[in-house]
Amino acid sequence: MKKQENAIVEFFKSLMISIVFVFVLTQWLIKPIQVNQSSMYPTLKDKQLGFSNILMYKLFGINRFDVVIFYAPQIDDYLVKRVIALEGEKVEFKDNVLYINDLRVEENFIDKDYQQSIIDQYGYFNKDFGPLIVSEGEVFLVGDNRLYSVDSRDYGPFKVSDIICKDVIIFYPLNEIHMVLGAS
Repeated sequence: MKKQENAIVEFFKSLMISIVFVFVLTQWLIKPIQVNQSSMYPTLKDKQLGFSNILMYKLFGINRFDVVIFYAPQIDDYLVKRVIALEGEKVEFKDNVLYINDLRVEENFIDKDYQQSIIDQYGYFNKDFGPLIVSEGEVFLVGDNRLYSVDSRDYGPFKVSDIICKDVIIFYPLNEIHMVLGAS
């Protein structure tokens, strides 16, 4: 009987350590994610599984073109988008070109073949938008799949305080393993 009691105690000790470990891991280091949209295609694909980095966000903050996970109160859900403009910046899309503070900014992370296929099909990749000046404490977030993304162009800038983590490591499906880091 003593062996069974010891085994049960050891099991519950291991269970408690595992729960604490998972809690610490997911609160301060990484956030598990599932991509549930096509707004970041082809960078991220619907139904991919991965992790995003809480610690790097907390230590280094965000930069233009970082991929972030954030809470969107407008739809009560977590989304993944790319940081396009930071607080105090003027953002505008005109003739498929991004302008920040009236200067043309190259978006090297956009898949050029995919972009051209959308332009060939619809006549544009990104509808004209702006100009808009991003308020203090906010960021302008947009999906890489511009025609199929609901983002700051629809809801306005999002609060920096709603961002949870940045960068993404996809681990499933196994044949699509890759990292998506800031593209500045």
